Amino acid sequence: MSSSGLDTAGAWRLGVLVVTGLLLLLGLMPAQAQEVPTPPPAQDDGKMTAQRMAAVVRGIDPQARLGGNVWEFDVDGTTLALVFDVGADRMRLMLPVAGADELSEAMLRRLLQANFDTALDARYAIARDTLWATFIHPLSPLSEEELLSAISQTVSIARSYGSTFSSGVWAFGGGDATSGEAPTRPRSGT
Repeated sequence: MSSSGLDTAGAWRLGVLVVTGLLLLLGLMPAQAQEVPTPPPAQDDGKMTAQRMAAVVRGIDPQARLGGNVWEFDVDGTTLALVFDVGADRMRLMLPVAGADELSEAMLRRLLQANFDTALDARYAIARDTLWATFIHPLSPLSEEELLSAISQTVSIARSYGSTFSSGVWAFGGGDATSGEAPTRPRSGT
């Protein structure tokens, strides 16, 4: 139980409700849940569509829930939200990690280091007083393999928060995530 009296599942549901409410207020999500329409047979252009995304999500979690343009689904006991907007050609995976008020200056610095070195395509971000594990990308160029990798990386950075802060793939390097020291600034012209 957190100090606010909400357990992790309760905090997750509250976070999803807040985000969904904001999307509704901003007119970015229809007020009623809708089924993803099945498109007429067409030539396969390889682009990610709402239908392809639905197939990937339901392949991971057959009990996945769609509300408007938000999928909620579980990966090995971890619940994610996948928000998408076909018209804007954008998608976002997200899951809450911690309360933002729990983060020290040293932890904020460590999160930024991880975003540079070890989080790879997933990222830590703060919104609505919550630290989130996220992945944000244009929708149509995303392949099914990239979506699966994005889901895996997002879950991994959430689970490794406080330890390796890793997407579980590999570390890009070149930064200071392992040393704990800030990199030196490159000289002009080098």
